Amino acid sequence: MLPRSHLSLLLALCLPFPSGAAIVQRCESDSGHITFTTLGCAPDERLQQQRAHNPAPGSRPASVTKPKATTATVRELTVVGEHDDGCANLLSAQEKRRAIINQQVRPGMSRLEVESALGRPDRISTSNTATRYHYHLKRGRSSLVVLDEKGCVKR
Repeated sequence: MLPRSHLSLLLALCLPFPSGAAIVQRCESDSGHITFTTLGCAPDERLQQQRAHNPAPGSRPASVTKPKATTATVRELTVVGEHDDGCANLLSAQEKRRAIINQQVRPGMSRLEVESALGRPDRISTSNTATRYHYHLKRGRSSLVVLDEKGCVKR
């Protein structure tokens, strides 16, 4: 049996050692891609060492030193592709979601979005290239939704 003082020393050695900070390397390529690593940067990347401080929970926040301001070139945002909903993108995704939640139908919604908002129609009629959804709502009210040949709400 170990003496009590030796046992407490042994337990203290088994506890994790709190680390104050680590040196992390910030690697930036010519195209602007940034990688944080402890292993080193590729030969064609710019290296900047940063000190990462992770304070223990409940401790006081460490003083943060801001990096020196650099003159970065402002690049204009280029949209490469845009989502086409098939209904001329008249409504944003948020507007469609809000209309479905409020059980409203707005021009630019698709057939599936109309059914999500109002449910399956009570009657469907077609003429030429238009499809009409007939709904019999509560209290004797009715609603008519006209869809074009692409399945988008016209009015």
